[in-house]
Amino acid sequence: MGHWICCLCSRVANSWMLLLVLAVSCNPSTAATPSPPAPHAKASYSFGRTFLGLDKCNACIGTSICKKFFKEEIRFDTWLSSRLKLPPSYLLSYSGNYTDDAKSWRLVDITRLTSKYQHDRADKHICTSLLKTKTCSLERALRRTRRFQKWLRAKRLTPDLVQGLPSPMLRCPSQRLLDRIVRRYAEVPDAGSIYMDHLTDRDKLRLLYTLSVNSHPILLQIFPDVEGWPFPRYLGSCGRLVVSASTRPLRDFYDAAPEVAADLALQLLAVLRSMGTNDLNYFFYFTHVDAGTFGVFSNGHLFIRDASTLGIIDKEEGTQPTDDQQEYKDVFSCLTVDCQSAFVSCNSIREKHSLVMVCQELLPKLLKGKFQQPVQGKIDSFLQHCADSLDDDQGVNEAVAKLAELLKPLRSCDSRFAYRYPDCKYSDKY
Repeated sequence: MGHWICCLCSRVANSWMLLLVLAVSCNPSTAATPSPPAPHAKASYSFGRTFLGLDKCNACIGTSICKKFFKEEIRFDTWLSSRLKLPPSYLLSYSGNYTDDAKSWRLVDITRLTSKYQHDRADKHICTSLLKTKTCSLERALRRTRRFQKWLRAKRLTPDLVQGLPSPMLRCPSQRLLDRIVRRYAEVPDAGSIYMDHLTDRDKLRLLYTLSVNSHPILLQIFPDVEGWPFPRYLGSCGRLVVSASTRPLRDFYDAAPEVAADLALQLLAVLRSMGTNDLNYFFYFTHVDAGTFGVFSNGHLFIRDASTLGIIDKEEGTQPTDDQQEYKDVFSCLTVDCQSAFVSCNSIREKHSLVMVCQELLPKLLKGKFQQPVQGKIDSFLQHCADSLDDDQGVNEAVAKLAELLKPLRSCDSRFAYRYPDCKYSDKY
């Protein structure tokens, strides 16, 4: 009897449940009720090896900062939008954000050593000149070259190993400079040695490739900002992208207030003097300057933003110039420039070479029409004298000295110039 009652109760319950389901399904308002939204999944960023240039390694710069990219601790500015798209790959530089703790972020510059078009053209040149094919393994092709085979056997980086490379930094190399490159190459664990024993075959190819394309990241590594050199901090490389501290190009300050322009002009002259005379006895000179060569940090401090056109002459050890008629050239000489391009002779570089170029190209645009007469007229006269005195070292020095004395009282001391404020309040130096 009890069993029959239980079965009856179960059937009644099932019947009521069926009626309830039918009622719900027939009620339009109930049927249209949306289900609770699924938890929002965090978007992930997809680089692809091609964008970073990792697909071309080890014919690349390095991989020291790749983890930062993939852990989203380096972000492009465009990633702050909802769509989170990567910027176009054809750009030469990008503005980004960098963090060590995922809480505080700082601005960085993410740059290519040359345009993607030039990279692609160079890659094609490697394949067609070495393997006679349109596409190839760049690493395999470069490993077969006579120059790289010499690098593999070498225990020390010597002038003959960099002969014919297009970088102005290596046009007049000294052994002391080359030892510094090996000892401070930041894409490998620091060994502090002038010998290349701690460099793997892969490391040697990356170093050679970087020196062949653009020596900018190498200069940032071997003359770091923490030692007082006027370069932005090198943070690392991934594939063919370089990450460094962010600066605004000097061109952004051509319309700046007069006191800002005066301050930047004085800093520019001071940087050039320090590059000509420093404790290490290296003489730096520019082969070319433009509005992007120099940059300004957020604290108002001026630095060399693009070091790719910097040459170096060792005043302590001397140089080993090569005979232009017997210049050794190979595929590494032609990755960014025409193989027929003429190099500047080491003996033709003058002490005031860079000062004259800056007086011709940059200072007139920075200081033009900024001040009242007769001050503006004197500034223009000194700049013209400096620009026209390439063969007159004394004339350049006198013009630059008079220009600096004229500009010093024209700059101000306030929080816009954080790199020297409030020190300027208590020092005659400013």
